[in-house]
Amino acid sequence: MSEITAAMVKELREKTGAGMMDCKKALAETGGDMEAAIDWLRAKGIAKADKKSGRTAAEGLIGVSSQGTKAVVVEVNSETDFVARNDAFQDLVRGIAKVAVSTDGTVEAVAAATYPASGKSVSDTIKDAIATIGENMNLRRSTALSVEDGVVATYIHNAVSDGLGKLGVLVALKSTGDKEALNAIGRQVAMHIAATAPLAIRPEEVDAAVAERERNVFIEQSRASGKPDNIIEKMVEGRMRKFFEEVALLSQAFVINPDLTVAAAIKEAEKAVGAPIEVAGMARLLLGEGVEKEETDFAAEVAAAVKG
Repeated sequence: MSEITAAMVKELREKTGAGMMDCKKALAETGGDMEAAIDWLRAKGIAKADKKSGRTAAEGLIGVSSQGTKAVVVEVNSETDFVARNDAFQDLVRGIAKVAVSTDGTVEAVAAATYPASGKSVSDTIKDAIATIGENMNLRRSTALSVEDGVVATYIHNAVSDGLGKLGVLVALKSTGDKEALNAIGRQVAMHIAATAPLAIRPEEVDAAVAERERNVFIEQSRASGKPDNIIEKMVEGRMRKFFEEVALLSQAFVINPDLTVAAAIKEAEKAVGAPIEVAGMARLLLGEGVEKEETDFAAEVAAAVKG
């Protein structure tokens, strides 16, 4: 078993909101495995399932661009929000998103593509911008969606400029129907995705490892009730059905009309579109998601600088 350090206990406490002693016990029970310790706390009802495994603190912008039946969303990070509000940085992110539409959408392809304004690759253009703006930047993520017939609707939440913001969503809808009406329902679904962050389009598409992890937590929680195994099995199955309903897009209550599921809302929209609609893909990029930024004490930095 690995040594349980104070830093590990502190990290677990920040991730779960659980008490210091509970965190220490969880790490001891799981051999210092951070993710297992989070699940242990959840199973005991000490940590909530919706706690994030780290704070989102990276700066920069999300850029969205579309062309015909294809759209792309990119994330370009900077060190500070001050740079993210810089016109030159915004132009750079917007330009990278436009370039990305002509690629397969992978970070590698976008980085290697030619940036028209510089005649260099996107990667080299970012390096030049670093030298000019004086702050580190990087192309972190990129995703593209396309359909043969239909639309890829886009949505930027809290847009700071045209096609730029802190959260970007794409949703691909396949349909032979009216494209204007299709784009209207597509944008509403994209707004829903921005609000609810579904894990998959359909329940059966939820990652098997994620589903198994939830099942194991539910089993441990149900065992604490002291009920017999056959009852526990029914309890777990019921909770898993609810879990899939909550995390799969089509079974979620539609945020624009909670009386309908997303699937039902799309079915209703088929009347205006004039043809069946299939959700073929979705992408949601939240700025800095999964990146933990080092916290600094600005007052302490200034005091240290004054002392020389």
